[in-house]
Amino acid sequence: MDTLPQLLAPAELADRLGDPDLRLVDLTPAEHHAEAHLPGAVHLDYGAIVAQRPPVMGLLPDGEHLERVFSELGIAPDTPVVAYDHEGGGRAARLLWTLEAAGHRGPRALLDGGIHAWRAEGRPTEATATRIEPRRFRYQTNEAVIADRDYILAHLDDPRVILVDARSPAEYAGIDVRAARGGHIPGAVNLDWVECIDRNRDLRLKSELTLRQLFQTRGVTPEKTVITYCQTHHRSALVYWVLKILGYPRVKGYPGSWSDWGNALDTPIEQG
Repeated sequence: MDTLPQLLAPAELADRLGDPDLRLVDLTPAEHHAEAHLPGAVHLDYGAIVAQRPPVMGLLPDGEHLERVFSELGIAPDTPVVAYDHEGGGRAARLLWTLEAAGHRGPRALLDGGIHAWRAEGRPTEATATRIEPRRFRYQTNEAVIADRDYILAHLDDPRVILVDARSPAEYAGIDVRAARGGHIPGAVNLDWVECIDRNRDLRLKSELTLRQLFQTRGVTPEKTVITYCQTHHRSALVYWVLKILGYPRVKGYPGSWSDWGNALDTPIEQG
């Protein structure tokens, strides 16, 4: 297939639905998928692409598990993948980041606005299950897109690295506490993930110009390595993918995110 952009409008995806090499993945709840999904979409339960070690949640599963999940979905290392969900892109973007972290080499794209934008344009859906032809996925860790606690601790004072906290302002300030401690990683800037989403356009992303301004006014510029995090790297996965769409060359996601940092009692934090 020709080059797949990292963000697809419904009309652009509609033109590609007949491509036998394309894997379209639906991360809406199972009951939603059973009722109506995009033609040819296969369902993926979000829980299959995150691992939990309470109180730390949203971790990257082990390679053997991801190999099995992606192989059963019919995704090979070079399979083009388009993902969508019902919530503005958090789940879908987490899949796209996970594929990248697992060594997927094929093109990956987010459906702009997900199922809401698709339906708003009156495009067809179906309820019949899609037959999946399994393919062999081979896991290979891509460290370039993964940040862990040790990496962040080693770069807290590095002016070439900036952290983007995609949680709500109350979580960032330490008012809404969802771990042993509240607050944020020292030096992180706050950009609530919902600021990227246009609620007046069926949960599509805001314009490129608006998105660039959101990051640049916070000092998040392309020459820096950017690390995104939230509570579990769900909301921040969308921010990660937005940065990729905007062409930022060095972006990392922090699996576990604040559930890891805020529950590790020896990590530094800031509040307010």
